[in-house]
Amino acid sequence: MAAGAACYYHLAAGRGSPSSLSLGLKPSQSKVFFIRGSAGSSTSSRWWMRRRRGEGKAKGGSSSGRAARPRPALFSPVVMEWQECSTEIEADVPCSIAYQCYLERETIPQWMPFISSVKVLEDKPDLSRWTLKYAILGRDVEFSWLARNMTPTKNQKIHWRSLEGLPNRGAVRFFPKSPSSCRVQLTVAYEIPEILTPVASALKPFLEGLLLNGLERFVTFAKERHSKTLQP
Repeated sequence: MAAGAACYYHLAAGRGSPSSLSLGLKPSQSKVFFIRGSAGSSTSSRWWMRRRRGEGKAKGGSSSGRAARPRPALFSPVVMEWQECSTEIEADVPCSIAYQCYLERETIPQWMPFISSVKVLEDKPDLSRWTLKYAILGRDVEFSWLARNMTPTKNQKIHWRSLEGLPNRGAVRFFPKSPSSCRVQLTVAYEIPEILTPVASALKPFLEGLLLNGLERFVTFAKERHSKTLQP
């Protein structure tokens, strides 16, 4: 490298000089620059962290007499990307029937294709453990999470958020079309798992298709439930 040149090094990508390992940095800690001095210089090569302009000593090296400000963190936490998927369908059942069927969380694996199990906690019925197993865009994935059902609005809205495991949140809303039909709208937001980051651009339409397929099966499930309630 020519004198005075600098090269960008990204730990997460695994590129750069092996001497970087002595820093003890985590993979998420990036934006480190390698500076090489002129040949034969006593400064030779050193690592420098990028810092905010104006940090360091006052001009002339003397203290200003003020209390030293705490230095900001050298690195900011990595912000993961979230995606939101939404789909809806019309159902030939009253809002009350669709709402009640969706409240029964442990039946969701019967009609949602990628949910393999839902278990409501006996001592805390607002909490439930979920498992997802599916082949998504050529990748066999399995995730689990603990979710809390927030206070619902009867016959109108059910919503939840995860407390641990795969970060996600969502809501299903019910809009009456007539006394015997309704529109069901499902929205799910989730943090894109690292294994699916390479296919993130194709992930949203793929999952929206799965959600729609699940709602189609849900309508069949709700209609069968409704027909049983009408039987004498």
